[in-house]
Amino acid sequence: MSQIAVVLTDLFEDVEYTKPAEDFKNAGHELTVIEKESGKSVTGKQNEATVPIDVSIDDVKPEDFDALFIPGGFSPDQLRADDRFVTFVKHFMDENKPVFAICHGPQLLITAKALEGRNVTGFKSIRVDMEYAKAKVHDEEVVVCHNLVTSRWPEDLPAFTKESLNQLA
Repeated sequence: MSQIAVVLTDLFEDVEYTKPAEDFKNAGHELTVIEKESGKSVTGKQNEATVPIDVSIDDVKPEDFDALFIPGGFSPDQLRADDRFVTFVKHFMDENKPVFAICHGPQLLITAKALEGRNVTGFKSIRVDMEYAKAKVHDEEVVVCHNLVTSRWPEDLPAFTKESLNQLA
């Protein structure tokens, strides 16, 4: 099964990590949670989930993973200020590996300049940013564009997870 990299830090949207992570694991995929520092835990903005960090961004290579998962919340905005994460996520888009980004997740892809010409969706507050990044923005529960799966918010999780699992099949 697939090795999925998850980029995550504090204030992620709890259910946007926990539900897809559970579904990916139940389907036999392995997740590696990546942050700036390994051996710590990060907490969701609703304080409903605490996630242990498996490895530091300094200790991984994107080539070691089959897919990338970017949960939403404030986590993507924090991570995109760090060039190591921007370079890491850009690799997946450049290599056409599956990328799953929900809610604010596409913010990392905007900073990586990886959305031009892509059909996408995301949380309402970042849609103009995606347009400025030259993406074709849609207000739909899930948008699949080649290797990229995007959704808007937690209510879209069933469609998001279904299409993400289809990419891994």
